[in-house]
Amino acid sequence: MTDESPASLHAELSAQIEAASDAYYRDGSSPLTDADYDALLRRLGDLEDQYPELVKPDSPTQRVMGKAFTDFAAVDHLQRMESLDNAFSTEELAGWYERVVRDTGSRPALLCEVKFDGLAINLLYEDGRLVRALTRGDGRTGEDVTPNVLTIADVPHRLTGSSEHPVPRLIEVRGEVYLPTERFEEINAEQAAAGKPLYANARNTAAGSLRQKDPAITAARRLAMVCHGVGAREGFEAVSQSQAYEALASWGLPISDKVKVVADLAAVEEFIGYFAEHRHDPAVLAHEIDGVVIKVDDVALQRRLGSTSRAPRWAIAYKYPPEEVNTLLLAVEVNTGRTGRVTPFGVMEPVKVAGSTVEMATLHNFHEVARKDVRPGDTVVLRKAGDVIPEILGPVLALRPEGLPAWVPPTVCPSCGTELVEQKAGDKDRRCPNHRACPAQVTERVNHVAGRGAFDIEGMGYEACVALLESGALRNEGDIFDLDEEKLRRTPLFTRAPKKGEDGPQLTANAHKLLANLEERRTVPLWRVLVALSIRHVGPSAARAIAAEFGSMAALREVVREADAAVSGDVDPDADESSSDAGDAVADASAEAIRARARLAEVDGVGGVIADALIAWFREPWHVEIVDAWLAAGVTMEDVRDDTVPRTLEGLTVVVTGSLQGFSRDSAKEAVISRGGKAAGSVSKKTDYVVVGENAGTKADKAEELGLRILDEDGFAALLAGGPAAVGDGEG
Repeated sequence: MTDESPASLHAELSAQIEAASDAYYRDGSSPLTDADYDALLRRLGDLEDQYPELVKPDSPTQRVMGKAFTDFAAVDHLQRMESLDNAFSTEELAGWYERVVRDTGSRPALLCEVKFDGLAINLLYEDGRLVRALTRGDGRTGEDVTPNVLTIADVPHRLTGSSEHPVPRLIEVRGEVYLPTERFEEINAEQAAAGKPLYANARNTAAGSLRQKDPAITAARRLAMVCHGVGAREGFEAVSQSQAYEALASWGLPISDKVKVVADLAAVEEFIGYFAEHRHDPAVLAHEIDGVVIKVDDVALQRRLGSTSRAPRWAIAYKYPPEEVNTLLLAVEVNTGRTGRVTPFGVMEPVKVAGSTVEMATLHNFHEVARKDVRPGDTVVLRKAGDVIPEILGPVLALRPEGLPAWVPPTVCPSCGTELVEQKAGDKDRRCPNHRACPAQVTERVNHVAGRGAFDIEGMGYEACVALLESGALRNEGDIFDLDEEKLRRTPLFTRAPKKGEDGPQLTANAHKLLANLEERRTVPLWRVLVALSIRHVGPSAARAIAAEFGSMAALREVVREADAAVSGDVDPDADESSSDAGDAVADASAEAIRARARLAEVDGVGGVIADALIAWFREPWHVEIVDAWLAAGVTMEDVRDDTVPRTLEGLTVVVTGSLQGFSRDSAKEAVISRGGKAAGSVSKKTDYVVVGENAGTKADKAEELGLRILDEDGFAALLAGGPAAVGDGEG
């Protein structure tokens, strides 16, 4: 842009906003994410604050964006359908509240509700019958999408009244059409099965679904709706927003159950914080949200506060940090993990999303790259939800450069050059089969052994693992507990230059701490040792179950050795099967092997897949060498019962669900197991106790349904200390 004048910049920003708005309201697509759109709108607003002469009636800041299209009939709303101003920080929210207090001369009650991420809709009911459904459009004129809205199961065709809330003669009901998260995932699975492109997000998919020419297609999408306000009305007045919601619900209209009237701003911030933490918890929310809407509850005060040209002054939307943004994909690269799985990831122009700067994101596997058709040079949609690993959802096809070539996946391991293979026919992953010697796999396994989920060796982070391998102090994970001062002196990371009078490189304080910690970590629970071995499918839960069942590495290895014959068929290679006695012996051995495998598979939380993974792992001689090396170095390979902990839960099954104040998830499991109980992950009729913490989900509901014994955290503490008798259940 050669003309840098304020007027020219204003025109350019307005054009970008209107183009994105047109695309969104036309078919649910847009070259901009919500965050980018909001940023442009705020930039335009700042420019108009600086140059008031640029403010015109048709400016995007002065009207609700979107317009009616000729594809659907354009119809005026009976009462203007406003948008909402946004707050992006607690400071902006506090500023809005201070203006409310100033303009009303009071500190009114505030209604908080989650902000559904969908498409605004306006339903007109006359004498209780739905006669028209309009999109927001430009706020004054919307598109008639009545046939499509009639396919939404949540939307009643006729209202039902009550003595307290009779059906009004006329009412406009405002709400949001959205796509539940589970249904969105089903639709994308259907798209993938049909070889079609995936949809980037639920909001745009809902918008596109509502504007289908064929209502049957809309019906197949199974959209949902929630109501959050009223427009024009005859025969109905409410004294408060919350009372209006009660009336809507009594008429049979869908309203959100995530609504709360609070007394002050501190309670509003608590509401915002709770849903920020749980916005991706399916036990709390079954749909996408992008923030919280705060409204003055008193309708009389709403009227006093009034509206601007586009938004009410009595309401505001607090927007969470964007979780979806657009950025440029610079390259697709791959890395090799500890089990040989080769994973592609995107390298992008750094961009801020969900409160942090991101420049790399997962692409899961080669199949996903092809399915999403992601290409280096694309503008891509990046998603980061809370602490979840950033993910590339797909390309913005409208911005793809012409002739951009598809990404070609590598055929050899980037670390060792070994040809990549499928684990089994049709596997979506490619793996490096050079498990023993591939440098990347060795490094990742060493780092895993030292990690918190395994031996938890302080002072042995990723940088230290790399340094120890590069110096030759370690060859692989089997050498970890053989580290000594001499080997650490070979590793520059753990040495310092000698001072006067010292001879040669000296060990650092960190080196001495590492050696001390290695000595301490030779004795850990058996399940941690099993996790450290990097056996496929054996995570902490399965490892705990295996350790509890067998008690020692020696006992586990014996059962695995016996079971190996059931898988390989190699019972006794030297037997003479021409002899009937020998044949009987082979049959007996085979039966014993099958029983051994069944014993592995029948361990709760294990099953056939993990049983076979254990057998396959111990079949490799170099794997066994690692176990033997740790044994020789003094690593404890059995669970030693702590006699100071009473066995109050012997033979009992306990499920813990929700958040506890005094226990983490792992420490709660440890507390149950150390007292002889079984810490199960699912509720069944065999469950003896279900401990329910804050924000418990479906497990608590199932426990009630089955009539199981339910305890709170205090009850759990009593159960741990004194067994069933301590919670009033007999003698224990």
